[in-house]
Order: sequence, then C-alpha cells, then structure tokens
Amino acid sequence: MFRNYLKVAWRNLIRNKSFSVLNIVGLSIGLTVFTLIVLWINFELGFDRFHENQERIYEVNNQYAIEGEIWTWNSTPKAMAPAIKKDYPEVDRVSRYYYDTPFLFSVDEKRIKATGTIVDPDFLHIFSFPLVQGSIESVLSDVNSVVITETFAKKIFGDKDPIGELVKIDNADSFKVTGVLKDLPDNTDFTFEFLVPWDYLIQKDWDDNNWGNNSVATYVKLKENVDFNNFSANIKTLRKNYDKGSPDMETLLYPYSRTYLYSEFENGKEIGGRIELIRMFGFIAAIILLIACINFMNLSTARSEKRAKEVGVRKVMGAPKKYLIYQFLGESMLISSIAALLAFVIILLVLPSFSNLVGKELSIDFTSKEFWLSAIGIILFTGMLAGSYPALYLSAFKPSAVLKGTFHKANTLITPRKVLVVVQFSVAIILITATLIITQQLEKVQDRQLGYAKDNLIYTFIEGDIEKNYGALREELLKSGAATSVTKTSSPITESWSNTWGIEWEGKNENDKTIILRLMADDAVVKTLGLELLEGRDMDLQKYPTDSTAVILNETSVALMGFEDPIGKIVNDNGKKWHVIGVVKDFVFNSPFQKIEPLVIEGAKGWFNVVHMKLNEANTTANNLATIERVYKNYNPEYPFNYDFVDGEYAKKFSDQQITSKLAGLFTLLTILISCLGLFGLASYMAENRIKEVGIRKVLGASVGTIVTLLSKDFLKLVGISILIAIPVSWYYMSNWLEDFAFRITISWWVFAIAGLLTLVIALITVSFQAVKAARANPVKSLRTE
Repeated sequence: MFRNYLKVAWRNLIRNKSFSVLNIVGLSIGLTVFTLIVLWINFELGFDRFHENQERIYEVNNQYAIEGEIWTWNSTPKAMAPAIKKDYPEVDRVSRYYYDTPFLFSVDEKRIKATGTIVDPDFLHIFSFPLVQGSIESVLSDVNSVVITETFAKKIFGDKDPIGELVKIDNADSFKVTGVLKDLPDNTDFTFEFLVPWDYLIQKDWDDNNWGNNSVATYVKLKENVDFNNFSANIKTLRKNYDKGSPDMETLLYPYSRTYLYSEFENGKEIGGRIELIRMFGFIAAIILLIACINFMNLSTARSEKRAKEVGVRKVMGAPKKYLIYQFLGESMLISSIAALLAFVIILLVLPSFSNLVGKELSIDFTSKEFWLSAIGIILFTGMLAGSYPALYLSAFKPSAVLKGTFHKANTLITPRKVLVVVQFSVAIILITATLIITQQLEKVQDRQLGYAKDNLIYTFIEGDIEKNYGALREELLKSGAATSVTKTSSPITESWSNTWGIEWEGKNENDKTIILRLMADDAVVKTLGLELLEGRDMDLQKYPTDSTAVILNETSVALMGFEDPIGKIVNDNGKKWHVIGVVKDFVFNSPFQKIEPLVIEGAKGWFNVVHMKLNEANTTANNLATIERVYKNYNPEYPFNYDFVDGEYAKKFSDQQITSKLAGLFTLLTILISCLGLFGLASYMAENRIKEVGIRKVLGASVGTIVTLLSKDFLKLVGISILIAIPVSWYYMSNWLEDFAFRITISWWVFAIAGLLTLVIALITVSFQAVKAARANPVKSLRTE
C-alpha cells in the first residue's frame, strides 16, 4: 500500500509540473527564511551562555532614585570588588574588568597593537575561557604576567612557543607570557586579545578607592546552594558602609547570562532589550513559514475537482477515509521533503551573504545530532501543517456524487481559503508599513542636524609619547598645512565617556540629580569640532592662561542651571571651580535617536585621551593623512599611526536600525512573493470553479474586460479587508516601536496609502493573469459536456 501511495504521489508531481513547482518553490522559500532566522536567533540566544556555572555568575549594577525615577547602570567603583569579597562569604569569586584598552606590544623589532584589559585573577575562574597553555591558578598571579589569545600569539610570535617569552607593553613595562587562551567564541560580549592582572593597574597608580568613580565592570560568582534572593537583599545595602557620598544607592546583582538580551531597565525594572528584536523576527519567521503552508493548502484544494474522481474510485474500492488522509499527508510530506532539499541548497548559497547582512558569523553544525533532529522535525511539521487541510478536505468527497458527475463545490468551501489569503496579505501590508516607517525614521535621524562638522574630521588616541610631545606635535601639524585646527579631548566627539550629577552651581536645588555629560578639551575645541558658538568665545590658553579652568556649556545645560547671563558664572566639578567662557548650540554627543542632554566642556585641567584634527580641505585626504603620519612618526616613532574618521564612526550608530530595516525589507519582499503564490492558487481555484459560467457569459457576448472584472473583484475585496485589518495593527505596533526614540517621526497617512495601493496593484497583477487566461479560453471546450 505504501509503495502504491508513493507511486501515485510521484506521478501526480510529474503530471502536474506547474502545480508541483509552485508548491515546492513556495515551501522552499518559507523553509529557507525560517531556517536563516532560526540560525540567527539561536546565535543570539547563545550569547555568553556557554560558561560553566552560568547560573551562579552575576554582573554588579547600581540603582539610584533620581527625581522619582530609579536609574540602573552597570559601571561600578574599583573599590567595590574588594569590599564584596571581604564582607560577603557567600561569594565564591569576584573580579573587576577594566574597560577594553589598546596597547602596543613589542617583541624585538615587531610592533603590534592589540586590545585587551586588566582583570583580577578570579576572572578566569568565573568565565569559561579555556587555556590552551598555562595553569588557571597561576597565569595572572604575577604583576608582570600576561595571558594572550591563540590568534594574537600567532601574530606576535609566529610558530614559536609563546610561554615564557617576554613582551614589552607600551614601550614601558616587560611582561612574561604565562598563558595562552583559546580564541574567544563569536557569541560573547568580551572582545579582549590579552589579559593583564589587576596588580599592574595598582602598580601604575591607576587604582583608587573613590566610591563616586564608577568606571569598571564587576562580576561575581556565588558559591553553590546560596539563596540568591536572600543574598540579593543583603548586598543591596553595600554602599551604606562605604559610599558616604551616596549611601542611598543600592547594589543590584543581575544574572550575567541575561545582560546581552535584557539590557534595558526602566524605573528599576527590566523591560527587555535585544530580546524584543529576536521575538519580532522569530514571529516573522513563523508567519512566513505559515504563509508558505497556506499556499500549499490553497494550491492543493484548487485542484480538488481533478482529484475528486480519484477519491471516489478509492472509496468505492473500499478505502477508508483515514487511508485517504494518510495518502494526501504522504504527498505533502514528499513535497515538503523535496522543498527542504531545495531550501538546504539555497541556505548554503546565501548563508555567507546573510551572515554579512546581520553582522554575525552564522554556520550550520552538520555533526550536531540536534541539527538533524530539528531539520527532520521541521520537515515533518511543515508537511503535516501544509497537508492537513487538503487531506481532510479531499478525503471528505462523497463517491456517489463524484462518480455520477453531480459533484459541485459549494461557495462556503471557499471561505477558509479567503480567510487564509486575508491573513497572508494582512501580514504583507504590516511588513510593508513597518519597512516604510523604519526607513523614514532612519532617514530623519541621519538628516538630523548634528551641531558639529563631522566631515574631514579625524581623531587618534593619545598613546606613547604623544602626551609629552603634544605641544610640538600640534604646532607642526598646523604648519604642515595638513590640519587647519587641532584639539585634545577626553573622548571622541561621537562618544560620551564621562558624566556626573555632582556638578554644583549657584541656585542649584540640593535634590537635583540630573545627569550632566562631561567633555574635556583644550585650545580651539569649538573651531576644530565645528561647534556653533552662541555666546562668549573659544578656548585659547595662549591668550588666556586661565582657560585651563574654563568651561563651555551647551544650551541644555544653560537652561538646566537657569543662567540668564552665563558668561563668567562659576560651576564646581570634581573639586575644581570652572568659569564659563562660552555657550555652544546643542549638538549630538550620544545617541542620535535620543534627546540632547546637558553638557559641560571643561578646560585643560581635565584629562585627555584623544586628539581631534580638522583636515585641510584644500588638499586631498590622502595627502593630508600621509603628511600627518610623517609628523606623528617624528614624535611617536614606536607607535603605528592609527586614526578614525568621525563621519564613519557616527555612521556606526545606525548599524542596528539599518540591519532591522534591511531584514524587514527582505522579509517583506519574500512575504509578498509567497502571498502572490497563494493568491495565484485561489485565482486558479476560482477560475476552475467558474469555467462553465465564463463560457456561458462569453457565448452571450461578454467581453474579456467584463469577465476579468468579474473574476478579479472578489480578490480585490479580500485585499481591501486585509488593508482594513493591517492598518490599525501596524499603526499600533510601529507607534510603540517609535516610543523608544526621543527624536522620531510622526506616522503619516500616506504610509498606509502606499502600502495598501502597492498591495492592491500586486494582487491585481497576480489575479489578472488567471482571469485573462480564463476569459480568453475557448467556451466550446468548457460547454461541450452540457
């Protein structure tokens, strides 16, 4: 019996090639999209989930009530880790993580820049980054020990055994390589190439006991069987004993395995984060696979009359209904299997491009038992889902009616297929609307006035001898003609590295805890960055030596401080008095999607990490950079000249939204394509069901246009219903999406008009193909049996 069913299924596929191709292509597209999204989701969900004892690893956060709202952030004081280790016996391990920093490694004549960090020895006991060489107990025990990754070891030592070799870091201190780490996996938030022990930071006098300086990440691993709820309540009051400046600030332990996906807090509560994007695309994956299955149902039932006599004969010969169901489900399984093979080929071809699109190195582990079980499960599920309705529908035909030739399909049987098509096109319209709104939002933010001139502006990090030679370096850069202006700052203009609520000014409310951003800068900061000066002047230490304690405010900070005439006012910050010399127009310093925050630009008494240079527009960029590199080599010969363009770094702020926009656009096109196949199936069914009616109308003189209109109007009604359903749904969800952005568009009516009109045109083109075909058919063929 099984062989018979298989033969019949295969013959049906071969005999109805166009029907089979449509079914297989539709299912294969759905399976391809579903699999690609699932691969991406699986990668995202696996972020930092590979650590042993991950359920005991926590990131230390701070919580503090500011103006009635609870703020949560994950940077902590350097002094917190020792306090936790001393006061809480429930803690097994604790480690600080200094921010990732580029260092110059020197071995003989070789010079290589690498990015790494400084950690406590417990770090490798907390996180599962396995050592290829070295002992976890001792690799970070000596102040001048360094642990490097396999790839970095290969870069700097080649094929030589790195253990015991000496390297010089930043041309200052010699370190012995005590361990080699296996390269970090792609699905981790850590990006270091080397680790240096915390004792080195103490040796460099970079450590401090200032509880107000939240500048490092702190991680803890609890002992086994510790009651987390009790411990969390106990550690909440940690700062009361140490932080006299903010004794009401609470300490919060947050599961490290959730930090990548659930990183957003609102009023002290976890509200989501990247998980929302994953859920959205997971839903899209499921919907696209469902739409592909709906197409199968529509195309299968469209051929109902052609299979009716076969069903009648089988029933007369004694075939029970359940065996007919098995037969049709078997056919759908066969089609699903063929579609899966085609999808597999497509996936292998497009996976590199898809990985590049999402910015992740996605791959398929063919050795994984879970992969093959999942693949088989998806094929079976798809075959069952796609074939369920056709199997039940076709197996229900009455043999007496079919064999007598009196079988007719009632109009009510069309209703389920109409509903499914409405669902398909509703989803398509929602995705079209979402794509248009996301694109609009991106364009609006990208066109936002930055408040500074990002073109021809580069920056380099202060390293090696740059700090001590800065004055001479700056003068030579200006004399060379490659740069028209140069300034030092504490961070790149595209990033905020420092903020505080501790700034004081005359008339400040003692309960005011508004966060104010800091940027340190020296001479010509306004000129170099292209800021718009509204009042006062730029910094000029040559002409005004007191500008070392000068400060420039942005408009928002002036409004916050309530200064009617800000020039000459005094603000206190970090134990220093700063006098206001200027006011600049608000500029984007953090996220371009958010509102402008209060900002102070403090003078040369601050700290500096970056040099900004405005390139001379009279020269080519290549000539400017070549000249600047020669000058840098004179004053910092041991370091390679590395630089970043401000406009390029600013563009990176849109990467997540651009990926979302591209994916939404791609999935919209695929959804429309699959939906059109479904509509084609329903149009085929309707044309077949009304073929005799069309023949009679043609004999009575109906034109092709009249018949096309007759056959098309019902489908356009379905699309109209889809539009009515999709508009409020898409408006609701996209309005909620836009709420995450302080700087956002207003959703316009024409977005829905374009989405609806586009869908109507696509549907009309799809339906017209079948309608014209039916209208042009010879009526003699359809009426000769009457």
